[in-house]
Amino acid sequence: MTSPDSLPSAADGSTADDSAADASARGPATAPPPALLLVEDEALLSNTLCSVFSAEGLAVTHLADGAAALACLSTHRDHGFALIVLDLNLPGASGLEILAALRQHDRQTPVLILTARGAIEDRVRGLDLGADDYLAKPFVLDELEARVRALLRRHVTLQASQQASQQPAPSPGIAPRLTLGSLAFEPLNARFLIADSPLALPPREQRLLGCLIQHAGEPVDKARLTREAFGEEEAVGDNAIEVYVHRLRKRLEGSDVNLRTIRGLGYLLEQTTDGSA
Repeated sequence: MTSPDSLPSAADGSTADDSAADASARGPATAPPPALLLVEDEALLSNTLCSVFSAEGLAVTHLADGAAALACLSTHRDHGFALIVLDLNLPGASGLEILAALRQHDRQTPVLILTARGAIEDRVRGLDLGADDYLAKPFVLDELEARVRALLRRHVTLQASQQASQQPAPSPGIAPRLTLGSLAFEPLNARFLIADSPLALPPREQRLLGCLIQHAGEPVDKARLTREAFGEEEAVGDNAIEVYVHRLRKRLEGSDVNLRTIRGLGYLLEQTTDGSA
């Protein structure tokens, strides 16, 4: 323990200015590592993931109980985490319950859900509730690390853009109605019609289709699609984009509009000539 006699004083020439100069000479303080919350009840898997994430330079908090995670995330957005990795099958409260509660007040913190390989309904439900990406068990650690890095990069970019300007850039004039075959989009009403009948879409699918119809007739790569449809508020993973595209294709079946994948270029929204997408 340091004694009072050993503390610097004006008598031995040490001053606050000297301390400040020393600190300046040492350079700027190092930013704290990004904080990651892992909610996983399998002991062996969680121990492995904690080691992997720590080796990536992340500050990891692990919770094995769903009720504890729900209490941590459901009441306020100042939880301090840059990313949440969330298992869906948990004791105390399910991952879907936790996700739904989080998204009531926090739409920005990226969430990567871990699911059983056959639980397609859970994946879709998780994406609809606002998850940004998913990974099915069993998974390869390299892929998990890559997805975590991608979500963190997008989150940092989002925060930087928000800090740079609190006011959105002026938008160009909004067309009152965009059409492609029997598909119509009314941006002012945020409404899609197909053959003059309303096409009900979840919010994320609506934003995705809105971006695609604005670029109708040209392929839009995944990075641009993600940036233009979601970049201002969410970090959306590649798996999620693929799910939304698949679901949009299903919704457009039987119409004269098709959503096609062009390898190496992206997704193309186009009108078909025979009316069978």
